[in-house]
Amino acid sequence: MSTLQAAAGVEKRHAVFFPFPAQGHVKPALQLAKLLHRCHGFQVTFVHTEHNRRRLLRSRGPGALAGVPGFRFAAVPDGLPESDADAAQDMSALLSTTEALAPHFRSLVSGLPSPVSCVVSDIEHILYAAKDMGLQCVTFWITSACSFMMYQLCQRLVDMGIVPLREAGQLRNGCMDSTVLDWVPGMPKGICLKDFPDFVLTADPDDAMLKVALRSMACHRTTPSAVIFHTFDEIDREAIATMSTFLPKIYAVGPLPLLLGQASGTGGVGDTLESNLSRENHACLEWLNGRRPNSVVYVSFGSIATLTSEQLVELAWGLANSKQDFLWVMRDDQVNNGGDPAAVLPPEFLEETKARRYVTRWCPQEAVLQHEATGAFLTHCGWNSVLESVCAGVPMLCWPFGADQYTNARYACSEWRVGLEIGGDVKRDEVEAAIREVMGEGEKGKEIRRMLNEWKEKAIVAAQPSGSSWVNLEKVVNEVLTVPPAKGDTEI
Repeated sequence: MSTLQAAAGVEKRHAVFFPFPAQGHVKPALQLAKLLHRCHGFQVTFVHTEHNRRRLLRSRGPGALAGVPGFRFAAVPDGLPESDADAAQDMSALLSTTEALAPHFRSLVSGLPSPVSCVVSDIEHILYAAKDMGLQCVTFWITSACSFMMYQLCQRLVDMGIVPLREAGQLRNGCMDSTVLDWVPGMPKGICLKDFPDFVLTADPDDAMLKVALRSMACHRTTPSAVIFHTFDEIDREAIATMSTFLPKIYAVGPLPLLLGQASGTGGVGDTLESNLSRENHACLEWLNGRRPNSVVYVSFGSIATLTSEQLVELAWGLANSKQDFLWVMRDDQVNNGGDPAAVLPPEFLEETKARRYVTRWCPQEAVLQHEATGAFLTHCGWNSVLESVCAGVPMLCWPFGADQYTNARYACSEWRVGLEIGGDVKRDEVEAAIREVMGEGEKGKEIRRMLNEWKEKAIVAAQPSGSSWVNLEKVVNEVLTVPPAKGDTEI
């Protein structure tokens, strides 16, 4: 493990972090920032949007953004209105703000009391602004390398005339959905269009999300001096090898919670620096304490995904019919018609499961997954959730909703073999059968647990002081973050 690099009398290197302002982006960015501060002596300025600043203060209290010596928080205007404390984030609204963030970012950086050494972000407009200001800029991409590869290949789908789709009927449940794309480099055989991020499944040549993605991917190929992935070499080896031929320097640095665990004895940033935009309910851990080992199904679909009333009811009866205890994270806005999810659930379901269920709006997910009572994770397959499940050795029941989640689910179920996928048109019988398979003695369940043990061990090894992710973190510091940027102007 490296020692603190900033010696007395030497000015500390100053990293500015500005992640895309969604929960799944902010969390790993803060983890990486804490590592640079704790283990490499970086001074850190971590930038939130005003909307998220308000949410953090509501969820974690008035001291949530006080910072610690050498690690400060800042915020810039984003124009978004106030929201309920635990409301799901609107991705369209967040994307609409990114270009307007750049001038505020420039003003913030210009007014900081110490010079900035580098900027770490996944927002294209922030990267362009940083480079134009003559600052070293690095992309920190918070998903898997294989899903980033899928994003990068979207331009090729457009160039080949595959996207936009020729007919709206070819969307996710149509024939184009299952077309095998044998030419995809760095990907296993059998990859289909349905395994790509869902915005490619559009028949609209002017689709806004597709245009944003193509523009963003072009930025990450040309603007930053390096791309850091929240993953580890072994699990994403093929995609990393392929992308190294057309991206800047690539570094796999993860799983970050394990690296932070290794760094826990070095002092510096404490656990007071957290990123949850919703208030966590720690009482659920007490409930888990009263359950047998590997007896609880944990259910959470992250901070954005919503369900129809019909999906919620089918899912509920699948859980009930499995006869397993379950801990369900159910946000107040979990139902996409804006109704109260608790009012959607049938009284018969509530009566039948009252002795073996715990429902909460939000929870400390890493602690839940690490708890010995947790035996399976019904998840949307956001990348943070996938990594946390692998690190905890908990089998996944994969029900992806959007973006990179379809790629993550494909890899988790077919390549890494650590989960079972549940179809998009969820049915109670399918949910019940999948739960029984991974929680019982089914052959698939046994194989999943065996593979999880292997991947968990590989993740642990990667995060050790001599492991690939720790070595890659050292390289990021020495080869990128401490090197002055190349001279030259960037077109914006």
